[in-house]
Amino acid sequence: GLFVTDYFTRTPRKLSPFRSFASIELFHFHIPEDTVIAIWNLITFKEQGGTFGDQCPDRSITVYFRSGAPSVINPLHTHFPRDTAVPGSFALTLTWTLPNRTTGVFNVTSPLPGDWFLAAHLPKDEGKISVKGLYEECQYLFQPQLIVQRLVNIAVLYPGYVTEQSMAPHNRSCLYKVFVPSYTSRVLVEVLRCRGAEGCPLWLRVRAKAPPLHNSTALDCREHTPCQLVLDLPFWQHWYYVLVEKHPGVPGTISFQVIVQLTDCSRPSLARPPFLPSSASMNMPHSFGSAGGLALGDSPPPASPNGTKHPVPIPTVSPTSERCWPVRPTLRNELDTFSVHFYIFFGPNVSVPPDRPAVFVINLLPVLDSGGVLNLELRLNVSSLCGENVTVFGCLNHEVPLTSGDNASATCETEFLAGFLLSVNATASLSRLRIPYPQTGSWYLSLRSLCATEHGFEPCTNVTAEVYLRAYLSPCINDCGIYGQCKLLRTNNYLYAACECKAGWNGWGCTDNAEAFSYGFQLLSTLLLCLSNVMFVPPVAIAVRSHYLMEAAVYIFTMFFSTFYHACDQPGIVVFCIMEYDVLQFCDFLGSLMSVWVTVIAMARLQPVVLYLLGAMLLSMALQMDRHGLWNLLGPSLFALGIMAIAWTARTIRRRHCYPPTWKRWAFYLCPGALIAAAAVLLYAFVETEENYFYIHSIWHLLIAGSVGFLLPPRAKPSGRLGPITRRKGCGYQLCVNEQEELGLVDPAVASINSICTS
Repeated sequence: GLFVTDYFTRTPRKLSPFRSFASIELFHFHIPEDTVIAIWNLITFKEQGGTFGDQCPDRSITVYFRSGAPSVINPLHTHFPRDTAVPGSFALTLTWTLPNRTTGVFNVTSPLPGDWFLAAHLPKDEGKISVKGLYEECQYLFQPQLIVQRLVNIAVLYPGYVTEQSMAPHNRSCLYKVFVPSYTSRVLVEVLRCRGAEGCPLWLRVRAKAPPLHNSTALDCREHTPCQLVLDLPFWQHWYYVLVEKHPGVPGTISFQVIVQLTDCSRPSLARPPFLPSSASMNMPHSFGSAGGLALGDSPPPASPNGTKHPVPIPTVSPTSERCWPVRPTLRNELDTFSVHFYIFFGPNVSVPPDRPAVFVINLLPVLDSGGVLNLELRLNVSSLCGENVTVFGCLNHEVPLTSGDNASATCETEFLAGFLLSVNATASLSRLRIPYPQTGSWYLSLRSLCATEHGFEPCTNVTAEVYLRAYLSPCINDCGIYGQCKLLRTNNYLYAACECKAGWNGWGCTDNAEAFSYGFQLLSTLLLCLSNVMFVPPVAIAVRSHYLMEAAVYIFTMFFSTFYHACDQPGIVVFCIMEYDVLQFCDFLGSLMSVWVTVIAMARLQPVVLYLLGAMLLSMALQMDRHGLWNLLGPSLFALGIMAIAWTARTIRRRHCYPPTWKRWAFYLCPGALIAAAAVLLYAFVETEENYFYIHSIWHLLIAGSVGFLLPPRAKPSGRLGPITRRKGCGYQLCVNEQEELGLVDPAVASINSICTS
């Protein structure tokens, strides 16, 4: 056949350590129909500071693949909520082959068409809290690329028509496809009039949605006469691919005929006629081609270049097991994103008769609905059983209803299909099912009532069970509970939802309490973070005593908002918010930086109010730009320290003596205060993690408040202080200002002037 190659790529994205599904990077691809091979090229490289990160450690990268919906992953092996079905996916771990780059390849032969999703993440880290901008962080970037090779002009088989084919010696196989509409209970594919050098050396393989694989449904025509494959309960509204493959080493040309027959289960005594209704009535996709647009009563399709088509009589098949029941639709009511309710006409209470199942269909829109959770709830009305031991079984299956032909069967699977089984009875009258990230399309729910006897389940007589049925789509499972937050995430144009857990809770719905914080631990951490701000009371008292009223007001502001910000910032249930979280956070950060600013300006003994206003404006601007950026926060602080250094240098030059002039001021106030502040900064920048946050950050509060008490200068000199004392030299003596006045320990107005002899 003729192959066409398509290329798809995505922008590189930074990977994060796994904490929950909200921390993964999701990539969305679309594989076209008739694809025979898909190759994913997985490129990963390191960056540090805008260059290649050769010095970054090697961290393994896990990539998940799934068709139809995002992967439901559980790398931490946590517990899922009750009644949750976990769909499978394929995982691949990438290892590093070069210091700063690695590449992985993932091949899929005959992939299913439609949406494919890739999820990638780094391993879970120790949860260190790093200061943004303190050092160049190692970044791990991941970029997937997709190469697909698809066949064009695949021959289409028309139900009820024979297609003749000759396979040349250099050809190994012939590929066909046939469209299966709704209400088809059986597909029969048969090879007729096979003539070759060694009988009929052919393999017949059939597969839904994509070309057959080596493990697809197959039949060896040399061992079976007639050579026909029967597929019960085929997928509705999908293409089925038929591959006729020659045995290896068979010489010569092989000629054969292929015919496909579809059984209409809405009329079990009739097969589909040897003419086609219009493509609109069969709901055929546009890729069927122009040959499929035959109207009722039209002539058969024209002969194709590689064969001829002509109708053949179709035998009558009428087993009772092939009868299908009416499918009741549901009404879709969209309330919000991933918040959809499916209402049943004349519901929500439905009657399940004893002699036949009740079938309902739930339609999930492509792409739009696969990022949420499909919820199903069955509640049995026990009063409707009339004292009988009745059990109502529900079978939820994708793309085709599973209704067993055995009246006493309670299974929800066949040789090729498997659905989700629910059951309710008088003892357990409630049953739930949750499917995270469901595949889109049609989901069919079949309800059937059976009576329990000594010999197992048997059909009931004259008992019509009444069941309350509720089906809806939600963003997360139970809105992630009280210890989680349901987040709406986006990757390009695809939306999905995921839980982000807190207070040590884990799991897909934040229901795994293996590492959860107890209530006492949450209360202790909240009290430590809040009450540690009481350490600002001594600096407030010192500031008021020294007449630093503006500084005292700033310290009170900081103490108040830091207390209530941490009371609102707690991850558990011990939370108290007096304002919006964003307002409290801004005021806490602003108060902390203003405390540093006014303390440094006071140490410089500069009184102009313009400096305080300048600091408030600069810090507000920096916090609005980035509250967690290092230089946005460190810049104003360094600017204040620069002002203090200039003021101290000017005094030192004017007085020709180091300022502050005494060793006691340095030894007992400035050096201890600076050491305490430096220890606080080191703890905040290098020691703080998510696990020790509550007590390390409390120590940070204590140290910062304590350093302010040491660094705040003594009472400022009054405006009427003595002017500079002129030097009077004589007899080798020099007059100096009293040492206690320079320390600010006595009133300068009554300071005595002592004569100190110097050589």
